[in-house]
Amino acid sequence: MNSQGPQERSITEAAADWAVRLHAGGLSAVEQAQLAQWQAADPRHPQALAFARQTWEALGELRLDPELAGPASSRRQAGRPATAAPRPRRRRLLPRVASAAMLVLVVALGWLQGPQALLYLQADYLTGKGQVRSVQLADGSTVELDSESAIRLDFSDEKRQIQLLAGSAVFDVAPMVGAEKRPFIVHSAGGQTRALGTRFVVGRESAQQAWVGVLQHSVAVSLEAAAQRGASERVLQEGQSVRYDPQSGVVALDGIDLQRATSWRRGVLVFERQPLGLVVERLNRYRPGRVVLTSSALAQRQVSGVFHLDMLDAALVTLTQELQVQRFDLAGVSLIY
Repeated sequence: MNSQGPQERSITEAAADWAVRLHAGGLSAVEQAQLAQWQAADPRHPQALAFARQTWEALGELRLDPELAGPASSRRQAGRPATAAPRPRRRRLLPRVASAAMLVLVVALGWLQGPQALLYLQADYLTGKGQVRSVQLADGSTVELDSESAIRLDFSDEKRQIQLLAGSAVFDVAPMVGAEKRPFIVHSAGGQTRALGTRFVVGRESAQQAWVGVLQHSVAVSLEAAAQRGASERVLQEGQSVRYDPQSGVVALDGIDLQRATSWRRGVLVFERQPLGLVVERLNRYRPGRVVLTSSALAQRQVSGVFHLDMLDAALVTLTQELQVQRFDLAGVSLIY
């Protein structure tokens, strides 16, 4: 676990306090100016605040303390009638101080480690590096999680919703027949994929970009907000794929072999005349440590092969021998030159 120095702790504490203030209700004009000034003072401040707010929302979803986690209106409904007399300001400050203190503990553990720390709070199911997992859902659907992937379930009487928080997953959907009338929808990166058939894959590439491929039957893909250009929705048939983001909209992807792209389900990675840079990027998702290429020319060299997920070290040896290149290993990093 990374430790924080005095300066980082100060940033963490300030970010936690601002996160609690923002979730407690609207800021005054003076507080808004103070927040803007604080964020502009150091490029780390906006990042720390964003992480603190995400963490606070995750804590609220876990309902660790409904009196503290939700917005002011929610706390009022849960804790006392709206007509109750307001508490003295001195007493109102205590929950905020306690909230900030709890948030500091969580953020201090997670901020320097990046988004992975949040996944443990948010996800219902997740996988580590090199791990592939199959999950059976209550409705009979199956989700296959790729390496370093995470999902959160949000099933209700009206919908079967899933949030893909990281990585990629194949969804094999129980159909809407008999008593099952709820649509099956996967949300990720500002878009949603609604099952019109049986099996599809969704891969989250960034906070605002994801791709979808149909392995069987069809799906409807749409953005949660209108795209700046291009289509905001599209129906995909079996074998078709798209990538979506807020700028370009829902864009067709041609030439993708979905069986090869989801070969991790069978315990292998399959490459056919792929740039070494892309191959190394995929290997780094499954293999402990990190492989680094020392030149762009090396990254463009073509590679074909079938690599077993449980034998990636041996695959790396074979790869360097076939390409007639050198490898140097040091402290979890493998340099190829």
